[in-house]
Amino acid sequence: MTESEMPSCHDLLTPFGMSAPLFLAPMALVSGGRLAAAVTCAGGFGFIGGGYGDRDWLIREFDAAGDTPVGVGFITWALARQPGLLDLALARRPRAIFLSFGDLAPLVGRIRAAGVPLFAQVQTVAGARAAIEAGADIIVAQGTEAGGHGAARGTLALVPAVRDAIGAAPLVAAGGIADGRGMAAALMLGADAVLCGTAFYVAEESLAHSRLREAAVATSGDDTSRDTVFDLARGLDWPVPWTLRARRNAFHGRWAEAPGAMTQDDRAAYAAGAMKGDPATAAVIVGEAVDLVKSGEPAAAIATRIAGEARHILSGAEERLWPEPIGLIR
Repeated sequence: MTESEMPSCHDLLTPFGMSAPLFLAPMALVSGGRLAAAVTCAGGFGFIGGGYGDRDWLIREFDAAGDTPVGVGFITWALARQPGLLDLALARRPRAIFLSFGDLAPLVGRIRAAGVPLFAQVQTVAGARAAIEAGADIIVAQGTEAGGHGAARGTLALVPAVRDAIGAAPLVAAGGIADGRGMAAALMLGADAVLCGTAFYVAEESLAHSRLREAAVATSGDDTSRDTVFDLARGLDWPVPWTLRARRNAFHGRWAEAPGAMTQDDRAAYAAGAMKGDPATAAVIVGEAVDLVKSGEPAAAIATRIAGEARHILSGAEERLWPEPIGLIR
């Protein structure tokens, strides 16, 4: 795709009333209504993390968002297990629906009939093509660096490959983006905007336990891994090829070699630790960019800083180029 054929990020931002190309990831049970609304009010756009679909939780978090425009995201294959959940969400008139990990085709008709834009998160070029064919309006190309569930391809190579595959369709980059440098790089790779989760996991409005937010601030991306330990601890049988990236801890170390050997008592012990926000037990679901997360602060401050850093970097991009064509080293 040539520069003249590249879509403008304004084509994506304008319908959502955004002043910055930044979306809040719909982190399950972490991105609540207050967090989503705060990101929207800061000029980005926030998604409530509906995850596996807790009806009462979802109603409560839509109420928490108030009249602020927000979207809602779900794990696609989980919606099939809860008939009516999508209808409940659509009845709250979300500005967008975000689906990840599964066949979205059976849901597209109802979403389109409601006049709601559909975001589809994918981890492969083939997945991006399939999502477009199924009727997705916006593609989110998620690299393996992302926290939470994902697959194997890295953001740096995946985003431009997906851009080439989907043409001018709106494209959002996700995975390993937690500051303005990441945003600027993603835009140069052909994305129209970025999706950030880890950067907002520690926000004051985050629903993550305070002890887990503190653990995230002290974590390095070196301390994360992608596997099935915490899914099995929570009794979740995730389909191939998706695994969960989270911070390793004592519980993870105990089961890393043989997660399938966990018993019901072990899962009960995990649940008890997670309820207390015990960082030695509970999953701190963050990505490789957690190194860049230095402190907990209001979501608006996080969003404003990321967008401001990116604007500054891109405004000085010409100065970063070589003044003359590169020749042979003499």
